Amino acid sequence: MRMKSKVMTVEPAKCSQADDLVGRKWGIWLWCVPTLALVLGLSWNAARPWLWIPALLVMGAGCVENARRCGRLHCYVTGPIFLLAAVYVILAEVNVVPLRPKVFALVVLGTAALACLAELPLGRYAGRS
Repeated sequence: MRMKSKVMTVEPAKCSQADDLVGRKWGIWLWCVPTLALVLGLSWNAARPWLWIPALLVMGAGCVENARRCGRLHCYVTGPIFLLAAVYVILAEVNVVPLRPKVFALVVLGTAALACLAELPLGRYAGRS
């Protein structure tokens, strides 16, 4: 008597590339423009919170939506990171926590870059069972 073994497979997200916001014109507004605002805020102290808070909120919301829509792997990491970073900047603005802008930007953007690099060995889209 021969028994068939059940092998669990992970299917790629069904909507994957078709619903990925990165490949659309939205990508420029959701990530490129806010990234420029982050860079500009590094040297413009007075406008920093006005640039960084909306930029991080837009990027975070875009990543959360992209993770939900298409399962983009790095968005599962970057969405919460950007949203938490916006909260941190708000707390720094009201003097609850210190803000070292260059270190902060390096940590946030470095974490985002590492999450994107994780797609190389792991694949672009998280699987759905």
